[in-house]
Amino acid sequence: MTFEIDAVSLEDAVFSLDELARSCHVSREWIIERVQWGLVLNGDLTGTAPDAWQFDSRSFLRVKRIVMIERDFEGNPELAGLVADLIEEVETLRARLHATGLPNG
Repeated sequence: MTFEIDAVSLEDAVFSLDELARSCHVSREWIIERVQWGLVLNGDLTGTAPDAWQFDSRSFLRVKRIVMIERDFEGNPELAGLVADLIEEVETLRARLHATGLPNG
């Protein structure tokens, strides 16, 4: 028996608002609110209609992270955004340490 798997590299993925909402199991309105509050960014989205917005893989991962924080810790959106910022900063710093050859753990 053989199985066929369809996969898309997240690195190259571009999501519309509806695709991002569906992929992250949230409503369009949920994403629109987080974009308006500055919690989910993807370039300059101001002045454009939400249906014209496009999101990259970083936005996808950030939305998934914020959803998890809000759900698991019953955090409000602003707190979830702050926690996501801190997690991303730690990941960036660890990657820089790793690139220099220094231990990071």
